[in-house]
Amino acid sequence: MSALCALATDIKIHHSVFALPFALLAAVMAAIATGPVDWSRFAWQLLLVLMAMVCARTVAMLANRILDAPLDATNPRTASRAIPSGRATSSQATICLAIAATCFIGCCGGFALAFANLWPLILSVPVLVWISAYGITKRFTALCHLYLGSSLALSVPAAALAIEPSALALPALWLLAGMVLCWVAGFDIIYALQDVEVDRRDGLHSVPSQLGTRGALRVSRLLHAAAVVLLGLAWKIDAHLGTLFAVAICIIAAVLLAEHLTVRRWGTSRLALTFFTLNGVVSVILGVAGVIDILAR
Repeated sequence: MSALCALATDIKIHHSVFALPFALLAAVMAAIATGPVDWSRFAWQLLLVLMAMVCARTVAMLANRILDAPLDATNPRTASRAIPSGRATSSQATICLAIAATCFIGCCGGFALAFANLWPLILSVPVLVWISAYGITKRFTALCHLYLGSSLALSVPAAALAIEPSALALPALWLLAGMVLCWVAGFDIIYALQDVEVDRRDGLHSVPSQLGTRGALRVSRLLHAAAVVLLGLAWKIDAHLGTLFAVAICIIAAVLLAEHLTVRRWGTSRLALTFFTLNGVVSVILGVAGVIDILAR
């Protein structure tokens, strides 16, 4: 039980909030895409989506911890994590990963059984493989940040596909997914600033280790600017997104600016605020504003 608690604390399950609001917004967009919504049916679909999201993130985080355990043990910032510190073993983490993966596939199977939608089940294993491979990518490419962004961005089309497969034809969904990709990649670059010297020592690839702090921050700013532009385009082309969503975009632009000003002034000493608090605010504001806007219309 102590090992389970250590792993749960290590992977920070409550940080699933980063992707959940985007999945919720995508699910609502998909639900209204084909006409009047059967809210009873949608409630059960949404429950399965949320359960699958938590399970998928758990799999991805455990895979990252298992793959990175040897590297984490030599990094002062990560040496206290569950596996390197000895509070849990790789075998125990692998068992937990297998349980979470089984639960995820079970949730996907629920769409086939209850709603005659086979796509979530068909794509369940490929999705798990994709989101679990981030720990490998940083061993050979600085594009690992974009790969991580794509893993979270999958939550948008995946949620839409689970609710209504035909909704994938909505351009706004893909713009929203692109926003998530750019947003996550941008803040992952900021997060990687903590490990520049360790990455160079261990031969790991990241934008900060390749371009240095200044170059990395420029790339991060460009990615976050692109995220705001993509949000603006989604708002412009989707008639269901109205004034509240537009206000949310402005707030998000301000929050991202605050994030970069924080890093510029205090460096990595306040990354807990930058990485968790501000980015949690971004996801919640956007998801809630979008859902309210759509339902109000």
